[in-house]
Amino acid sequence: MTIKKRGTCELEIIDLAYGGKGLAKPEGFPVFVDRCVPGDKVLVKIVKKKKSWAEGKLIRIITPSSLRQEGRCQYCNFCGGCKWQQIPYQTQLDYKKQHVVQSLVHIGGLDHVPVLDAIASEKVFGYRNKMEFSCSARRWLMPEELADETITKDLGIGLHVPGTFDQVIDIGQCEIMPDPGNKILDHIRTFVKKSGLPAYHLRHHTGFWRFVMLRHSVAYDQWMVNIVTTDKNPAVVTALARELARAFGDIASIVNNITDARSGVSLGKEEILLHGQDVITERLGRFAFDISANSFFQTNTRACEKLYDIVARYCNLTGEQTVLDLYSGTGTIPIWLSDKAAQVTGIEIIDSAVADARKNARRNHIENCRFLQGDIRQVLPELNQTPDVVVIDPPRVGMHKDVVAQVLTLRPETIVYVSCNPATLARDLALLCPVYEVQKVQPVDMFPHTYHIESVALLASR
Repeated sequence: MTIKKRGTCELEIIDLAYGGKGLAKPEGFPVFVDRCVPGDKVLVKIVKKKKSWAEGKLIRIITPSSLRQEGRCQYCNFCGGCKWQQIPYQTQLDYKKQHVVQSLVHIGGLDHVPVLDAIASEKVFGYRNKMEFSCSARRWLMPEELADETITKDLGIGLHVPGTFDQVIDIGQCEIMPDPGNKILDHIRTFVKKSGLPAYHLRHHTGFWRFVMLRHSVAYDQWMVNIVTTDKNPAVVTALARELARAFGDIASIVNNITDARSGVSLGKEEILLHGQDVITERLGRFAFDISANSFFQTNTRACEKLYDIVARYCNLTGEQTVLDLYSGTGTIPIWLSDKAAQVTGIEIIDSAVADARKNARRNHIENCRFLQGDIRQVLPELNQTPDVVVIDPPRVGMHKDVVAQVLTLRPETIVYVSCNPATLARDLALLCPVYEVQKVQPVDMFPHTYHIESVALLASR
């Protein structure tokens, strides 16, 4: 079979690649096709052709796979939020484990590392404690809406079509968010339509309403609403807050973040409290954490507890060890480990995260955690101590090579590496392997119906 750009062809999907796309291999040539399930026979248009691979766009499914099931969400074939709803959950877990194994082998050259079965999420729907919805002056129309001439491209509050910055699907029911959030979102949508103020135009960079961010506390069943606008309009946002507080007794916080930045980020340059407190409180185990609109917190609370249980088990603390946590964020891992460690030191570059970490430690009466602000490459050499255990939880891009070198110089007995990206996990473990043995890797699913997977690796000094 000849694969030509802009040509069409029939393909059989044989696997799922990391990134969530289906994989076909006509005559051994890899072709990646989004929204496919292994076993599907599909008609595809080739949209990108390289020397050693191609990318296709699904035109239609000729014969569906026996694995394929109906997605619960009406938007799952169009929205980028959770594309794997057509795949049974246990099969999702199997593929996620496979992606970790393949990354370790093909990227890290680590073909003898035991990878355990992925730990399932307690909930597979309604599990996300944070959702961020974009406001758009011109929403993307669903296929059934295109046939209705009475429907116009007006306001949309929802999620982006994958691969676009200006195409927003108006989401009426998001299945991975607890259902009360959908009712809050619908109330906001109705108010915005009646407000007379325009939603943000993602191409022209004009308009007032920009984002709606909803946070939920699982422990206390509280909600935070963050309305992000381009500028101040106290009368309008206060009226919205008043309506929401009256309609929903479980809303504990309503804030207005203001930003005129063109980037598609909901972080405000200024924040105004409209109702209740400027934080909501969540619990991980026995520990309580105050979460503000812009602070980082793992988006699947109960799966986060499972993840941190694995971290604690791999650290194997007895109360006498010192622990160093790199990329410590808002201090959740150091605080989780504080009961069984002599001393925990966290290093984090973001000022606000360090401030949150210190506040969270005080809130939980933790006295054996300290948090240092700065670039790890500069802070680490000044510590003048060799920790017994180093916990590393980097962003998706993984560790900087200089940080890897510094960890190798420290040479703690144990390293526990927490990763949200199998590719950079494999790369970094390979860099550590001359000095450390990777004893096992435990995937933990925090993102059902997506290809994303967290992993915890245990490394011991050789």
